[in-house]
Amino acid sequence: MLLRLAYLTVTNAFAALRLLPMSDREKDVEILALRHQIAVLGRQLSPGRARFAPEDRTLLAALLAPLPREVLRRLRLLVQPDTVLRWHRNLIKKRHAASSRPKRPGRPRTVHSIRALVLRLVRENPSWGYRRVHGELAILGIKIAASTVWEILKAEGIDPAPERSTTTWADFLRSQADALLACDFIETVTLTGRRQYVLAVIEHATRRVRVLGTTSHPTAAWVAQAAKNLAMDLEDARAEVRYIIRDRDAKFPVMFDEILSDAGIQVVLSGVRMPRMNSIMERWVLSLRRELLDRTLIWGERHLRHALREYESHYNEHRTHRSLQAAAPQRALPDPITAPGQIVRLNIRRHDRLSGTLHEYQHAV
Repeated sequence: MLLRLAYLTVTNAFAALRLLPMSDREKDVEILALRHQIAVLGRQLSPGRARFAPEDRTLLAALLAPLPREVLRRLRLLVQPDTVLRWHRNLIKKRHAASSRPKRPGRPRTVHSIRALVLRLVRENPSWGYRRVHGELAILGIKIAASTVWEILKAEGIDPAPERSTTTWADFLRSQADALLACDFIETVTLTGRRQYVLAVIEHATRRVRVLGTTSHPTAAWVAQAAKNLAMDLEDARAEVRYIIRDRDAKFPVMFDEILSDAGIQVVLSGVRMPRMNSIMERWVLSLRRELLDRTLIWGERHLRHALREYESHYNEHRTHRSLQAAAPQRALPDPITAPGQIVRLNIRRHDRLSGTLHEYQHAV
């Protein structure tokens, strides 16, 4: 309708411009001719009521309504003058209704920060339903209807609480990081061609590594003794460990799980061929290979033990960790240097481990 009305307005505007150079006599003659033609067309129309489109009514109401009623009665129109005036009244009503109508009908939209807070609460607490979220918002002093919380969750495609309260593996790792260990066997080959197996564990929270030992024959008795040593080491360190993650390697005997279970540590098995379920341990294995094993010629089992002890000490006491904000598992970051003069007079010395395979830097005393 709006496009058609704009078209009629522009067409009639050009028609009015065409009438400017015409004299009054020429205009009167054209008006009489048009009236006669309309009369002829009126006689040829079939009986019935003429139908006007909405844009036709708008244009005729805008043109004819300002004229007096007496003038309207003298014009030869297909409708009564009262009909034209009624069209004009309806046009004015619609205009006033459009101007008084609010831009957004209904309740105002929820503030973006409140919507973000609702989604955050649901993301951090999968077991919370919309009623529980509404109660938490009330405690925070945020007044919002429970139905609004439900609409926000529905608009974001979030399922009800019973369907999303299942604990995922990532949630389990984050919630139990302080009481979680991970272990794995690392395989390497010496220069003599003998295959060596290294058993190590890592703490999820502190990233501290413990190398339990290395052997060329990981028998059930050897692995069980390593588990006993680990349990005693954790007891001496007063570490509160509840879970340990391992894969389904056949080198772990049943006795390994039983010894740890007696120490109050539950063994959690990762999925078959799913190394990402033990990602932190796998990441340490990658660091061990890239920083030590791939850069060192291992002569034998004794040499491997020595290299692993040096790397364990380097990893726990000096190597930086992104998850610890660049700190080491057993060493906190020093206070930052703030005086410009101290930066100018820096005296840094290098300490080599394993004949320069590992480098450590520290201030000279």
